[in-house]
Amino acid sequence: MDNPLTALSLAQLRERRSIKWRQYDPDVLPLWVAEMDTPLAEPVAEVLAAAVARGDTGYAHPGRLREAFAGFAARRYGWTPDPARMVVLPDLMQAIDEVLAVVTAPGDGVVINPPVYPPFFGVITMGGRRVVPSPLARSDDGRYALDLDALDRDLARPDVRAYLLCNPHNPTGTVLRPDELTAIAEIAARHDVVVLVDEIHAPLIYRAPWPGRGAAPDVAEPATAAKPHTPFATVSGSAIAFVSASKAWNLPGLKAALAVATGAEAWDRLAAVPIEPTYGTGLFGVLAGEAAFTAGEPWLDALVDGLDQNRRLLADLLDEYLPGTGYVPPEATFLAWLDMTGHGLGDNPADEFLRHGVALTPGPAFGPEGNGHARLNFATSPELLTAALQRMAPALPRDRG
Repeated sequence: MDNPLTALSLAQLRERRSIKWRQYDPDVLPLWVAEMDTPLAEPVAEVLAAAVARGDTGYAHPGRLREAFAGFAARRYGWTPDPARMVVLPDLMQAIDEVLAVVTAPGDGVVINPPVYPPFFGVITMGGRRVVPSPLARSDDGRYALDLDALDRDLARPDVRAYLLCNPHNPTGTVLRPDELTAIAEIAARHDVVVLVDEIHAPLIYRAPWPGRGAAPDVAEPATAAKPHTPFATVSGSAIAFVSASKAWNLPGLKAALAVATGAEAWDRLAAVPIEPTYGTGLFGVLAGEAAFTAGEPWLDALVDGLDQNRRLLADLLDEYLPGTGYVPPEATFLAWLDMTGHGLGDNPADEFLRHGVALTPGPAFGPEGNGHARLNFATSPELLTAALQRMAPALPRDRG
């Protein structure tokens, strides 16, 4: 199957009405929000076209979305979640919001691992809960990892009732190992903390290891072997995971996600979510998710191969156009976390790149640990990725030494 990232021209992409292509002036290359520059997978396009043809645009019925995901999880991860212990909700963040409302009380602390997906901060504080940061650890070569000792300390706080984990991690692309997840489960159980896990990027883990490059020391090599996704449910008897086809198949505007409970206690909590939020689920999201999870794996495999090529290309482009930028190639996701702290561009280097016609996601949005960083979405064609880096190059000060 052809690489989906090379199917559309810039002119075709500029016709899109999504926020990625409408937020900024038309001459800006948008490498910011987590949308991909791909056509739909054929099985998804077919079910949506058929729905439009029959005028099937009413309110959503869950259909077989739960069963479709269970089959996908079994094939992809060796995990067999129970469809009867899943709840269909409009999107991941609303699902997290609704679950936090039933597993915590106003004023409770919720632990997160910054730098982390910006909506995590808002969903906690807008619900009257408090953010308890437990930052990822960072090694000398720029790699990020979970600090289990710090996590143990933070989950032990008497005000903490929940831990919102992101795995694979956004924005760093870190994939947690089974032993790390097992340690999390043990720590959380010891402190009686509910674990909620965002696993939306799980289908986007790279299957091949990063090749030896022998390149500049500021581009760190990832692990010698690719790490498959381990669902947290496979190491814990009680947790709630959040999944969706929206990231891997580029369907965020269609509105369908799943909250998945492991164990009777977690299901009791999840079952307490009121039915009203489920009404906002989109019928097209359900139909598209069913098709993606059931018949979309060949397209997904081609996509991941294309993304793997782009994460390699990005390393070379950074060497050429932005030397000295810290870049640890992600183990999952289509997001690159760029360390610009050595370039003298201040806390928010994305501002400077926008002035040169490239939109990135500002690093400070991911917490104070994101100062001096920016997130780049490389789910585009190699040509557009190259053009963006060429535009970014003049943003670097040329009189630093």
